[in-house]
Amino acid sequence: MSPTEDNVNEAIVTEKTGLPRWVGVLFVVAFALLGWLCYAAYSQNQALHRDRDVANKKMQALSGELDKTNGRFADLKGQLEVTEQKLGLTEDELARARALAQNVRRQQRVSDAKFSRALGDQQTDTASKFGQVNSQLSNTQTDLSATKADLASTKNRLMGTIGDLGVQSGLIARNHSEVEELRAMGERNIYEFTLHKSKHLQHVGPIELRLRHVDQKHYRYSMNVLADDKNIEKKNKDVDEPLQFYVQGARAPYEIVVFKLGKDEARGYLSTPKTATQAPPAAPAKEPAGKTPGH
Repeated sequence: MSPTEDNVNEAIVTEKTGLPRWVGVLFVVAFALLGWLCYAAYSQNQALHRDRDVANKKMQALSGELDKTNGRFADLKGQLEVTEQKLGLTEDELARARALAQNVRRQQRVSDAKFSRALGDQQTDTASKFGQVNSQLSNTQTDLSATKADLASTKNRLMGTIGDLGVQSGLIARNHSEVEELRAMGERNIYEFTLHKSKHLQHVGPIELRLRHVDQKHYRYSMNVLADDKNIEKKNKDVDEPLQFYVQGARAPYEIVVFKLGKDEARGYLSTPKTATQAPPAAPAKEPAGKTPGH
C-alpha cells in the first residue's frame, strides 16, 4: 500500500470515531471521582448518625440524672417544709435566729482576739522567765565551775603521802586553814586538836591521845594513842607525817597529823573514815611501870 492510501485510511477512521481518546479517559476519571465522593459522603453520613446516636444516649442519661436530682430536690424541699412546720418558725423568728447567730459569731471573734492577746502575753512572759532561768542556770554553772576550780586548787595545795604503816594517805593539811578546807570537802571526819605535854590522856574525837615528848629543833615528837582499849605508842614521828592505826569496824586506817610544834605543845588533827563505827572514848591507860611521864 502506498503512503497516500495510508493517509486516506487514517482520515476515514478519524471521521468515523468523531472524538479524541483523551476524552474517554477523562470520562473514566470523572466517574471514578464521583464514585469516591459518593462513598465519602456516605461514610461521613454514617459517622454523623453514630455520633448523633451517642449524643442522644448521653442526653437521655443526663435527662435521667436531672430527673433524679429534681426528685431529690423535691424531697428535700418537702422535708424542709415539714421541718419548718414542726418547728413552727416564722420569718421573724428565723431573722432573730440569724441575728443571734451573727452576734454569737461576733462575740466569738472578740473572745478569740482576747485569747490570742492573752496567749501572746503569756508566751512573752514565759520567754522572759525562760531567759531569766537560763541566765540563772548559766550563773549556777559558772559558780559550779568556780567551785570545781577551787576544789581542784585545794586538792593541789593539800598533800598526799604514805603513812607510817606504809598505807597511802589521803590529802594532808599543814595548817588550820587547810584543815578547814579538808573538813569542808566532807570526805572524812576531821577533829582538830592542840595537845600539851602531860601524863594525862586527852579526848580527841572517838579516841584519846597523850603527848609524851616534843623536839622542836628536829620537828619530831612522841605520843601515845588509846583506841579499842589498845595503847599504841608513836615514837619520834615527824611533823606532817600521817600516824596510822586501825580500829575495830573500820576498813581504812585512822590518821593523826601534827603540823605544828611549840614548847611542850603539838597542834594537828585526827582524820577518820566516814564509814567507820564511832567507838566510845577508851578508858584512861595506866602509865607503864618504870617510865617517867613525858619520855
